Amino acid sequence: METQHEHTFDSLSQTLGTFDVRDKTFLIPQMNRVGCHLLAGTFRGFGVRAKVMDTYRGLDLGREFTSGKECFPCQVTTGDILLFMQEEQERLGDRFDPEDYIYFMPEAGGPCRFGMYNKFQRIVLDSFSGLRKLKIGSLTSDNAYSPAGMLDPERTTDFRKAAYVSVVAADILDRLLWRIRPYEREKGSADEFIERATTSLSQAFERHASAKGFDAILDQLESLVQEGRSLMDPAIPRKPLIGIVGEIYLRTHNRANQDVIRMLEKYGAEVVNASIAEWVNYTAYDRLREARIGLSRNLRLLRYKKIREYASRIFSYGGELLYQQMSQKRLYKRLEPLLDLPEDHRIGRLEDVLLQEDVFSFEVGTEACLSIAGILEYMHEGYNGVVNVYPFTCMPSTITSAVIKPIVSRQRLPYLDTPCDGTFQPGREAAVRTFMYQAHQHKKRNSSGKSAEGE
Repeated sequence: METQHEHTFDSLSQTLGTFDVRDKTFLIPQMNRVGCHLLAGTFRGFGVRAKVMDTYRGLDLGREFTSGKECFPCQVTTGDILLFMQEEQERLGDRFDPEDYIYFMPEAGGPCRFGMYNKFQRIVLDSFSGLRKLKIGSLTSDNAYSPAGMLDPERTTDFRKAAYVSVVAADILDRLLWRIRPYEREKGSADEFIERATTSLSQAFERHASAKGFDAILDQLESLVQEGRSLMDPAIPRKPLIGIVGEIYLRTHNRANQDVIRMLEKYGAEVVNASIAEWVNYTAYDRLREARIGLSRNLRLLRYKKIREYASRIFSYGGELLYQQMSQKRLYKRLEPLLDLPEDHRIGRLEDVLLQEDVFSFEVGTEACLSIAGILEYMHEGYNGVVNVYPFTCMPSTITSAVIKPIVSRQRLPYLDTPCDGTFQPGREAAVRTFMYQAHQHKKRNSSGKSAEGE
């Protein structure tokens, strides 16, 4: 593939947006490995040729076509799509047609730079004459990631519900891995089990999701939790509990964050990472919050057309949030008798925490809302330390660090920032080891020893 330095911006409206993905190969970049495969299985269940791309092998390409000023996930995903298309062109030869593919890159509203990834990548792809017709399919947090326009309109609601359930199921598999791996009888058994579980659950979503067969999916998830629990050695005492917050891509992409969870476990941690569902719930909650503010303002001004518009938004986003919270609660409740997997914090509760502590506001937006409030909740729940994982120069996570450090210092809660930019950081393991020493000391001061399977 050869680049041509001729840029126009027409493609930002013509080949970037929401497109019908039927009869196309829908390319999903890896962020959270389990979640991407379950989402791909859900898409396939609705008749879409969804494929999860390999990740991180194209990092050199990503760096070649970025300046370094972008946050690190942009470099990773840019390299992923460029390498994939290069290998497809080599594999198919004259049969290669970029119009057969749609590359999935959602976005979030500012001020986070994530909102510019797909625009920037559109410009990069346009510099290759052979990739100008490759479309970028995007969903946005501005409408809580509505998939309208991607599928048959009659199936959009069903797909949205199934996709959300796949997100929660993936969170549960991840939390199952982090719950059992520090206590596994046989080293490596937890990782091998989760790989098998991901494949089988992805196939379950492919078979059952489009027909709303969630009971069959739940039955399989329940059996997987039972199997996972059997890998644990109950004689191992509970280890220091570490909560992770931060930027959603870096905290869930093992290669990009230098496998920080495994490194924490190496020095004696049991880890709980903030979930993907938390962000999905937050986008619906924030749209609902904005709609309520808009309704209140227009009621005072007696703008009847706007009143109806905002009332409709409240009904729509309120219904979505209610469904999401009920579905999430149902899944965790079903598995509660089997193993104590930590549930997500309710988004309304996180906003209340920020209001009570008066340290930040949902009015500011970004993941800082969730990270700051999440750390405060970890602290209230008796966690033994918190790690903030984020791309180097990430504004929301830098704000999180600045706001939360004085608070955790006063409470003597161990805290660690882990910025990532793709370079190997030889001091990272020493910092983690020191942090975990502090976490062990915190646990000795504040808890009374627990078994691996017990509370």
